[in-house]
Amino acid sequence: MDSDEYKIKKKFKKISKEAEPKTKTVKNCFNAFIVGGLICDIGQFFNNIYLNFGVPKDDVGTYVSITMVFLGALLTGMGIYDKIADFAGAGTVVPITGFSNSIVSPAMEFKKEGFVFGVGAKMFTIAGPVLVYGISSSVVVGIIYFLITKL
Repeated sequence: MDSDEYKIKKKFKKISKEAEPKTKTVKNCFNAFIVGGLICDIGQFFNNIYLNFGVPKDDVGTYVSITMVFLGALLTGMGIYDKIADFAGAGTVVPITGFSNSIVSPAMEFKKEGFVFGVGAKMFTIAGPVLVYGISSSVVVGIIYFLITKL
């Protein structure tokens, strides 16, 4: 590499560094923490409601999960969840509502391609790999646990 080429690359790096927007890491972390916490508070609210209505304690977690997935799907369908995600970032991805959003968004996007090749084929493009590796790793851990405890 000759000196002219080196100078051009160095100048390009400098210009691109200056043009790059500054990240607001602390603000983004704060927003994610607050919104993620609020989503968890909403889940706890439903947990308390179901317990007060006499739902058995073993079933409450299932009811809360179903409710939160439904709310995430509803808010995604109404276009509200995306606005919340723009503000909160990872704070909306981590809770179970983020899983719901990752299924509903592609389903809505590819609806125009039909229910089989659009919705059915594309619905799990984001959540599919998470499910595959999550289920696969749980099977492996289950087998290891079985071998350790039963042998």
